Amino acid sequence: MRGPALFAAAAALALWAAPGAAAPPPPGWLFNDSHFHLTNYVQRGLTMRQYVAMMGTTVKRSTVFGIPLQQTWSYPNSGDYAPTYYLQTDASLYYYSFTDAMIATGYLSLPPEDRARLDPMITGFNPADMYAADHIKRVLQIFPGVFSGIGEFSIHKEFVSGKVAGETASLTDPALDRILDFAGEAGLVAIVHCDIDMPFTKGNQLPLYFAQMRDLLLRHPKTTIIWAHTGLGRVVQPIPAQAGTDSAQRPAGHLELIESLLADPRFSNLYFDISWDEVAKYALSSPQSIERVAAAFERHPDRFLFGTDNVAPPDLATDLKVYEMWGPVFGRLRPATQAAITMGNYERLFDAARLRVRAWERANAS
Repeated sequence: MRGPALFAAAAALALWAAPGAAAPPPPGWLFNDSHFHLTNYVQRGLTMRQYVAMMGTTVKRSTVFGIPLQQTWSYPNSGDYAPTYYLQTDASLYYYSFTDAMIATGYLSLPPEDRARLDPMITGFNPADMYAADHIKRVLQIFPGVFSGIGEFSIHKEFVSGKVAGETASLTDPALDRILDFAGEAGLVAIVHCDIDMPFTKGNQLPLYFAQMRDLLLRHPKTTIIWAHTGLGRVVQPIPAQAGTDSAQRPAGHLELIESLLADPRFSNLYFDISWDEVAKYALSSPQSIERVAAAFERHPDRFLFGTDNVAPPDLATDLKVYEMWGPVFGRLRPATQAAITMGNYERLFDAARLRVRAWERANAS
């Protein structure tokens, strides 16, 4: 064993040797990645071949998608400085549809055994455009046998939504309904980034976008939807649970809100990914938070998916950091629960999507 495989084994043993942690997992795959960006906000990053080589014998399967938004390099704004991230300039973002062709051609350049480990996603559409569903359909017909889902695409996203040129996306927009209707028809998994609330709110009332998201889910019961990051962000923080007060009077905490959806049979098509290091930080913020999150995972082991939300990481060590952060929570889970969240739920959802999307493509060949 050498190189990435040796590092992965050492990282896993170090993680699971922490006090109170469970026994180390058996040698082999650590996780499937439900949320991975191959490229950044200026469409630069890894090639498919580089990413598969990085995955090695550590990451079994992964989604792959670009970022649907391109950061403008505005000379009057930043001069010779070329921004590569949306927080590095005040210039606008715009939708970059060519990202889907880049992902498809990179995927098709791989040998079959490498393709089998990846689930490319369509992202290059504007969710405020009534023609967006037509774009998704066209991509499937031009690149049959490639895509398993749509997303990650954003509706309300702190610091980003206000920078996007053109009409602002909304959970109540019929354009989004058309997108999710088609995703349900074709069998595409939809990874949706939508903050659960506005930034800097007080947390003393129902989060602004929670009810709108709930209504959207009710309108699309046949579409498999993964709510990215459980609706959290850098400044959109989880509402803390309020102990010692009448539950009928106090505002629900973040976990209570998402569990209310998971416990409702009307939302059996809804899943949450726990990607992004910011989400892990919230889960690890206190011993009480670790226990609450672990208990929620145990109550709903089939409804959460692990993902990194990494953007073109330079090496395997960087790619594993988010997984390592979750060690204190994973160490409190039953092995079957951890296996479902890190491996099984991904395979169940994306294996089903592959079958359904390929069937739609055969029936609707252009």
